[in-house]
This record gives sequence, structure tokens and C-alpha cells, in this order.
Amino acid sequence: MVHRESLRAVLLFVAACGAGPSPLPAQSAAPVAPLPPASSEPAVPPSLAIHHAPADLDPSLATAKAPEVFLAEFTTARGPFVLEAHRPWAPNGADRFYNLVKLGFYDDTRLFRAIPDFMVQFGIPGDPKVAEMWRGKTIADDPVTQSNLRGFVTFAQTGQPNSRTTQVFVCYENHARLDAAGFSPFARVVRGMDVVDAFYKGYGEGPPDGNGPRQDRIESEGNAYLDRDFPRLDRILSARILEP
Repeated sequence: MVHRESLRAVLLFVAACGAGPSPLPAQSAAPVAPLPPASSEPAVPPSLAIHHAPADLDPSLATAKAPEVFLAEFTTARGPFVLEAHRPWAPNGADRFYNLVKLGFYDDTRLFRAIPDFMVQFGIPGDPKVAEMWRGKTIADDPVTQSNLRGFVTFAQTGQPNSRTTQVFVCYENHARLDAAGFSPFARVVRGMDVVDAFYKGYGEGPPDGNGPRQDRIESEGNAYLDRDFPRLDRILSARILEP
């Protein structure tokens, strides 16, 4: 019988094409960036999503080295959440993520894959022209220095070496079995995990294992496909680096 965790690891590999809380691992004792005061503002309407021209999201612009520790704030239609990234945990992953957020890559995208007790995944652009530009723009693997625990953030991959591109996921529970499969966390949620927990999960897994969105169709049709056929998906309106 295939263990549920092993099956989930396989599903993460395939889908990337294109226990309760426990103490943080010892490596998480790295310097922590100062956290800005929490906002009391209500959730931003989806109509206020930030849009970009494809030229603004060209992969050739993603060349900056990330700070050792940085915060990224995601504004969603359900509310904000903040990620704290640590470059020493996974340098290649942190650099890629830092550049994606700085460019606005995640603005006006959908949290297209949310599996109860497992994870929520995002990172396919809403514009098919942008998806085409980034196809094949992979980064080298990082050693796994952190465990895939609740609230930790990791790039999805295909199961082949050096296959990470733009998709990331946040673990809903502790899934340390992903560590041995090479999933290398680079960040963790430090504010708004209640928002992350609340993202809509009713569509489940994508085909052939469920009735959720097809990733190839997201890439080829963008938000038009998701908003028409999966209107209850939660939306990322904008993401930004919080300057110290």
C-alpha cells in the first residue's frame, strides 16, 4: 500500500509540471526581519488587483540577489499574509522568489490548488504570454536544510533535477516526508496563517486525480479559464517586498 505522504509527494512532483504544529527546526534561529504592524484594513476587493504588461515580467529582469532575510506581503481577496524568507535556507529558491515578487509576477494570480491538510499552491501567471516567457526558466536545486512543516513555503518541482520555476506551495500541516524528496523550504508564514488556512479548497486536486483546474490550461488560457470554470478560487491581488 502506498503511504499517503508518499503519494502526496508524487502528486506534488506531477502537478508542478509547467500532526499539529511543532517547534521550528534549529536552522530557523537565523536573524529575523522586523515585522511591520498588522493592518486593520478590510480585505481588498478583487477589482483592485494590480496588473502588469508582459514586458515588465520578463525573466531577463530577474537577476537580483535576495537579502539574507526579507519579508514578502501578499494581499489577497480574503486578507493579507506575510512570508519571511531566509536566503541561507535555500539561496537559489530565495533569489528566484525575491525577484518574482519584486517584478510583480504574483500580482493578479490565483491560488489554484488547495488540498485540505496538505498544501495550497500558486505561481502560474494569469497572462498566457507571461507563462510562455517563463516556461523552462528553471533554477538549480538547493540542499534541504529545513523541514516541510506547517506554514513553511517551498517551490514545486517535477521530480527531475533542477526543475523549479515559479510555483510555490505553503504546507497546511507537517509533511516532513517531502524533505527526502528534495523539496527545500525557503520561507515560512509569519503572519496571516489564518488567511492561508481559509483559502477555498472545494475544487480539490487537478485531473486525473480530481476535478480541480488543469495546469496546462491555466498556462495556455490564464485567468480567463480559472475565473470562468473555477470562480470560487481565491485570488492574490498583489505581492510586495516589505522594505526594512
